Amino acid sequence: MTERGSKSLVRNAKGVWIGSSGLTWSGGELALEFEEMALPWPGHRFFPRRFNGRVRLQPEFLHLKPFDLDGEGCHVWWPLVPQARLTVECDLLPDGGWEGEAYHDLNFGSRPLETDFIAWDWARGRAQDNKTIVLYDADMRNGEQRTLGLAFSVGSNAEPIDLPARKALPRGAWGIRGNIHCDETDEPNRSRRLEDTPFYTRSLVETTLKGEPLQMVHETLDCRRLANPLVRMMLPFRMPRRTWG
Repeated sequence: MTERGSKSLVRNAKGVWIGSSGLTWSGGELALEFEEMALPWPGHRFFPRRFNGRVRLQPEFLHLKPFDLDGEGCHVWWPLVPQARLTVECDLLPDGGWEGEAYHDLNFGSRPLETDFIAWDWARGRAQDNKTIVLYDADMRNGEQRTLGLAFSVGSNAEPIDLPARKALPRGAWGIRGNIHCDETDEPNRSRRLEDTPFYTRSLVETTLKGEPLQMVHETLDCRRLANPLVRMMLPFRMPRRTWG
């Protein structure tokens, strides 16, 4: 998405619009209408290209309780939609789009992430009993480690789950190393790399919790890298920026 200035922002009780793209909630469905510019990418395109489409998120249920990630409540995580169906329509995608399983959460806070966090690992997957399992591990600058292991299901509150120790995943191309909880008798496996940047990685990871194999979407955020001035200089080259309007 394109980074834009404050003049491009419009919001009200029904939605938010940034430039030519907008996010609305109506009839129990979250819809994103977008018109953006795709930057060149080796092997895909050599010139910028305008594209448009729609993303529709249909929740199976909502979770209305946010969680504090730090002891002071300065950083909050809210897994609002633990389970959902997603439909993507886009003229840039093969066959015009796709459908699949989805999840939606949000983070917000009153201080920059790098003020309180060294790094965090997050993972989400669907268990055999149709519960959504979410793992959240935060390494704090004050030396504390905060861990959340939660199971979400229709008609019940988030249930805490006991977790085995974390095990290391292979380093990414930029040297970012993540961790994920895994049974002592097994080893996690990164089956597919989705995003690999100087401060963030996202992957499909296979792990085992209490004897049950799980495929999970996993991410690692290194806040020290995020705060590095050199990394911040690189960000506009990956994301278009139009701050004047």
